[in-house]
Amino acid sequence: QVQLVESGGGLVQAGGSLRLSCSASGIAFSFNSIGWYRQAPGKQRERVASISTFGNTVYLDSVKGRFTISRDNAKNTAYLQMNNLKPEDTTVYYCKIENSDYWGKGTLVTVSS
Repeated sequence: QVQLVESGGGLVQAGGSLRLSCSASGIAFSFNSIGWYRQAPGKQRERVASISTFGNTVYLDSVKGRFTISRDNAKNTAYLQMNNLKPEDTTVYYCKIENSDYWGKGTLVTVSS
């Protein structure tokens, strides 16, 4: 049974930082690309960042230079380091095994102005 569990969300002031973690089980983590997504109320879910099995990364334009995705295959965990957070980053963040239907349940990030 595949499980993805996000953690690290919380409340932070604008300009602050958070580090999200996505812990995976039941899947060959190192053989899969991982994505971080977010979905604000009334908006479509968007991919914030992704990292391939080779470590290649892709970012949403609005987070480039502020967010960094990484992975630790030995720990079956992916991370999203978020710096210089803005109020518009407020929403639930999800991790996903790319090219699959496996999603975590999400972690809430709230950025106050």
